[in-house]
Amino acid sequence: MKEQVEKVKDHVKIHGFFRVNIEDESGKIVGDSGWQKNQITNLGFLEYLCHTLGGSGGGKTVAYVALGTGTAPGAAHTTLDGEIMSSTERKSVTYAAVASTTAQFTATFASSDSFLSAAANISNIGLFNATTTNATLFAGNTFTSSSCDTNQNVNTTYQIRFS
Repeated sequence: MKEQVEKVKDHVKIHGFFRVNIEDESGKIVGDSGWQKNQITNLGFLEYLCHTLGGSGGGKTVAYVALGTGTAPGAAHTTLDGEIMSSTERKSVTYAAVASTTAQFTATFASSDSFLSAAANISNIGLFNATTTNATLFAGNTFTSSSCDTNQNVNTTYQIRFS
């Protein structure tokens, strides 16, 4: 009698999704990207996942979100195209494990923080480890451009789901 040995297959997939809402002064949502898929960069996989899991000194964790007026980041990008760089630059995120396989990062760009000096058409988002210009982009993507004025807030939610 032949013994059959089943190979154990353990696949891990990573899916990122984000949502960007523009809120007017009354609290009404006047722009909503809906849930959109992300692009994880090559350095995002290496530094945020591989190095962090391995306990390497080069490991990074998500701490900030940025908005921009440019295009989607490619796999080799380290920065966000057209990033809005004002006095508040990037916003620190609040982390929550919303399920055993989902990391969620939220932040609000408040109009009172003057993150915009003039109206802009925001169209991309990215996650970073630091506020400095030499920080590494973990993931990001583009969405349908939305006009944002200086008296509006932008609420962001970013989820990284493992399955």
